[in-house]
Amino acid sequence: MPLKAYGVLITRAVDTRREGAVDTPHYQIHLTDDQNVHYRAAVNVLSQERPSELLYLVDEDFRHPVTARLAGLGSGWNTLPPGPGGPNLDFVRGNLLDPAKMRTLPPDAPGADDDLADILDHYVRRAIADPDARLYVFGERFGPEPRVKDKVFGFLPGNGIHDIHMNQGNSRKFRGDDGVWQDGGILLHFPGQDRWVAIFLAFQSQSWHTDDVTGHALEDVEGNRPEPNSLPVRIVAALVNPRGPAPEAETVTLLNASPDPVDLTGWRIGDRLGQKSPVTGGPLAAGACLVVPLGVGGAGGVGGAQLGNHGGEITLLDAKGLKAHGVSYTKEQAAREGWSVVF
Repeated sequence: MPLKAYGVLITRAVDTRREGAVDTPHYQIHLTDDQNVHYRAAVNVLSQERPSELLYLVDEDFRHPVTARLAGLGSGWNTLPPGPGGPNLDFVRGNLLDPAKMRTLPPDAPGADDDLADILDHYVRRAIADPDARLYVFGERFGPEPRVKDKVFGFLPGNGIHDIHMNQGNSRKFRGDDGVWQDGGILLHFPGQDRWVAIFLAFQSQSWHTDDVTGHALEDVEGNRPEPNSLPVRIVAALVNPRGPAPEAETVTLLNASPDPVDLTGWRIGDRLGQKSPVTGGPLAAGACLVVPLGVGGAGGVGGAQLGNHGGEITLLDAKGLKAHGVSYTKEQAAREGWSVVF
C-alpha cells in the first residue's frame, strides 16, 4: 500500500535538533505556518538496513517545472492526490535528479561539514536566518495529536511530517510503503535570491526500476543506480515550442554516447502523464544522433508524447520498458519559439 497521507508542508523553519546515538537517528526541524500552527519534520539520516548510510543529493540551483506547480498552494499542510497531475515528487518518473550524482555520508560525525546532519543543517539554518524563506517538505503527515506534546520540541498538539525520502523500490521489509508519485524531499525557496534549493534522500537498499502502478521493485531487474556517465543513449535536446500553428512538430534528439551501435527497436519516449511515442527502430551508430518526431503527424501519431510549453518531463524507455534516461525543462526554457532546449 502507498503512504496513507502524502502531501507537501509549506512553512517557515524556526529551529533544529540533531539526534545522536539512537537506533534510527533523525535530523529534526521545527516548522510553523502562517497560522502559527507548529510542525516537526523528522528527516532520516540513517537506514535501518545495510548499507546504512543514506544517499543524498543537494541541488543549489534547482530548476524544474515542479516549482511552478506549487504556485497557489496555501501555507501549512497540503494533501496531494495520487498521480502525475500535481506537484507530486517521483524520483524515477519525475526526472528530478540524476541518481548517478547521489553520494553517501555518515549520519553524524565529530568534524564540520562531514556528515549528513551537517549538510541538512547548513541549508535549513540559511532558511531560518531569512524571514522570507519557505520550506516545501514532501512526505507523509503524522498527527495532529491533541493531547500529546511533540516529543522533540514540546509544542501541543503533536504534529508533523516524516518519510521525507524516496518511497518506492523498497526491500521486502518496507514494501508496504511503496507507491508512485509519493516520494519525499525538501525544497527551500529563497525569494530574495529567486532561488530554489532541493535536497533529495534515498536508501541504498532501494531499487531505481519500479512498477508504474505499485512502485514495487521490478523482479529480475538490476535496480542499482547507474554509474556516472555510463548511459549509452541519452536525451540531449528537445524542440518543445516549434514555429508555426498547432499541431506543432515537436521532436526529441537522442545521442548514442557509447563506442558501439545500440539497437533502438522497441524504444519509446514518454511524457509526465505516461503518453508515449515510438523511437525509429534499428541501430544507432556510435556517436550518432537521432531526431525523433512526437505526437500528431509524427512517429507517435495522435496521442503520442506531448511537450507542453509550461514545462515538462521527457523520459526515454528501452525495449523492456525500463527507464534509460530522463530530463526536464521549465516554462522559461520553452519560451523561445523555434529554439531547441539543450540538456
